[in-house]
Amino acid sequence: MKTLMLALRNLLRNRRRSLTTLLSMTIGLAATLVFGGYRLNVALGMETGFVQNSGHLQIERKGYFVDGGDNPNAYGISGYERIITAIKKDPELAPMLTAVAPRLQLGGLAGNFSASISRSVIALGVDAPEYNKMLNWNDYQFVNYEKPQMMDDSRADSVVIGEGVARKLGLCQALKVSGCHNTPATASPVTGVQVPNDIAALSALEAEANTNTSTTATRIEMLAATSHGAPNVASLNVVGTKNMGVKALDDMFMAMHLEQAQKLLYGSTSPQVTAIAIQLRHTQQLQQARVKLQHILDTQFKDQSLEILDFAELNPIYGQSMQFMDSMFGFIAVLIGVIVLFTIGNTMSTAVVERTVEIGTLRAMGLSRGGLRHLFLCEGLLLGLMGSVLGVLLASFVAYAINHSGLSWTPPGWSYSYFILVLLWQEPLLVVGCIASLIIVALISATLPASRASKLLIVDALRHV
Repeated sequence: MKTLMLALRNLLRNRRRSLTTLLSMTIGLAATLVFGGYRLNVALGMETGFVQNSGHLQIERKGYFVDGGDNPNAYGISGYERIITAIKKDPELAPMLTAVAPRLQLGGLAGNFSASISRSVIALGVDAPEYNKMLNWNDYQFVNYEKPQMMDDSRADSVVIGEGVARKLGLCQALKVSGCHNTPATASPVTGVQVPNDIAALSALEAEANTNTSTTATRIEMLAATSHGAPNVASLNVVGTKNMGVKALDDMFMAMHLEQAQKLLYGSTSPQVTAIAIQLRHTQQLQQARVKLQHILDTQFKDQSLEILDFAELNPIYGQSMQFMDSMFGFIAVLIGVIVLFTIGNTMSTAVVERTVEIGTLRAMGLSRGGLRHLFLCEGLLLGLMGSVLGVLLASFVAYAINHSGLSWTPPGWSYSYFILVLLWQEPLLVVGCIASLIIVALISATLPASRASKLLIVDALRHV
């Protein structure tokens, strides 16, 4: 205790130099903590978006994710209802689940034949109630400016399309999509574009089945090939648009009811799906759920070649973004650490030079070399502790200011914005690790000057001018 008090008095002897050193440590620690809190916000924000759309886990046929995205016929999961039932009835899995959503991805040609416009699309058939449950997942309680577009489960022919698809099909005016420069759907048909008679007949049959004439302005047709290679057409009503964040996907996206997608692809044959999305209450349950799901597939459905992929595997941009953020955090932490290291080292080295005579006096009075080293190390420790306290206080203030600023950001590949937050105390290990690192850097910085001071000869120190 006496050594600590003496070390504190030594620091107060040159307040300006000690204050400058503390200021660099405080700002360095605060900057590291603020960036670490922002990094956590980015990670959780991206995780929330991907989990809302793809779930935590997906069951697929082996090879579908790599090679089968455009070939649902070869990679369909038959008897998927039994798999879903087994998952929902499992006593260990059931409490973890928020949604188990079958989905079918298929390609086709969407057309606004009233304007003689068509384009290729990638349609996703979903179970509307389960799909809407997934979009409501928000385990980290993020507040976003725009809610994800829900599927209308009141009509079997309702679809949600990407804003790019709406622009391509000339539906901007009817769907109130902003930023459009193309011809609206009410324009005169383009000459020279003819629909084959057999496809037109199929489309007419679909249109006759629709008794609601109030949706004509938002009605489109989708042409797809069945599993037997025959053309099939569905008349669909667009109930909303969704900005997919990535233009290439936004120009092709369409979400429809699972039954409608199965009807298009399989007709009257036994329907299949290309994936079963499983969403959990908490991401921390992912590994436990994955092990249990694998056990179910290996024991009850070993006749099918199925695999389980998590949201990070399904969305490679998540891992790439996290690697980038981790490298940035590491670079900033190392850079600030080096600056603090040299700042404290310079402060302690200057103190040794200024106190050379004092060091000789202490040694002449009987203070051992180890005791002298201990004294300088205590000064470094006090600088580290005070810098840590002030750094955490400054980081808390900056985090509070940012969290209440109303600023927003859009996750990579996403369409709606989240508030920018600095999640400082949601990751206690970040705070503890940064504090411990600063104190260690302070002790390392003081080690060399303390060693040099302890090696001074008493006679040389006393006659130092």
